Amino acid sequence: MEEIIFPNQIRMYRRLRGRSMQELADHLNVSLSAISKIEKGYRRVDQEQLVKVSEFLDCPLQDLFVNEQNSQQEIVLAWKREQERRNKINEKSGLKTLGAGLRQIRNEKNLTLIEVAENADMTLSVYHRIEMGQREVSEKEMKNIAKALKVSVDELKAQIKDLDEKGFLEEIIQRNDAKYKLLSTPRGAIASFVSATQELPKIQVFGTAGKNGDLLINFNEEVKRIASPLNPQSAKDCYALNLCTRRLGNLLPARSILFVNSQEPVSVGDIAVYYTSENEAKVVSIREDEDGNMFGMQWNPDEKITLSNDDMTKLHKVIFISL
Repeated sequence: MEEIIFPNQIRMYRRLRGRSMQELADHLNVSLSAISKIEKGYRRVDQEQLVKVSEFLDCPLQDLFVNEQNSQQEIVLAWKREQERRNKINEKSGLKTLGAGLRQIRNEKNLTLIEVAENADMTLSVYHRIEMGQREVSEKEMKNIAKALKVSVDELKAQIKDLDEKGFLEEIIQRNDAKYKLLSTPRGAIASFVSATQELPKIQVFGTAGKNGDLLINFNEEVKRIASPLNPQSAKDCYALNLCTRRLGNLLPARSILFVNSQEPVSVGDIAVYYTSENEAKVVSIREDEDGNMFGMQWNPDEKITLSNDDMTKLHKVIFISL
């Protein structure tokens, strides 16, 4: 199975991490020319290479995909056709039913996504994709998930089959489909919602420079408003911040804007805004130590920020960066 990787996001994350094209080429064991073609969207990469790119750049897989704001229309249309093709494959293979069943059983047991993911020895983003019906599950992973849900594999399969036959999963599948369509729409996709003649939706921007590279955020005092690169439905749950800190070094221009969603779960590889108080926050990269515990990392100077389970609600995920 091949993934089409379009321009912009791979290059953006590579630069954000301070990595060179040659380093990425060496990691994938391909030529420098191949990396150039991949970043420009002229060359496909297989699933294994895609995972290696994600690991090397320390970011979720879905964050590597096309950004309509900077991509040509034919590329965006090809992306949509590929997503539709994959959606049909997933539907035929029963992944949607499996994902919906896992979500229903998890909710019945009052377990969170994070709890099941950790107990199944998975990252949050991987397990979330399984529940969304957008990722195949190996036999070993199925055993780990069943163990995390405190049932045997056979019992788990039987419960999912019973829920499906009783019609309990259809609503979950429909919700997952709606959310997947939103997630699989290229970020910044406004064209399908707003015509070229209309004014683009505006989003509030907050944040002024604080001490030690922190941000001062007063939601009662917006700094400005800018045209949103997000579709209207996504923008409802988002706000924007000035990148008025040098704790990311020179990897991003000072004029960059961070688009933040407080409702999306944060996982390893994400960039997030960590609130140390009601009006103060740090911009951090989410990492994982050898024991599987998440922590935040700042640079210039390097600073490791320990995160407890209670801190998860203080983390707001950066879902888009406007350069």
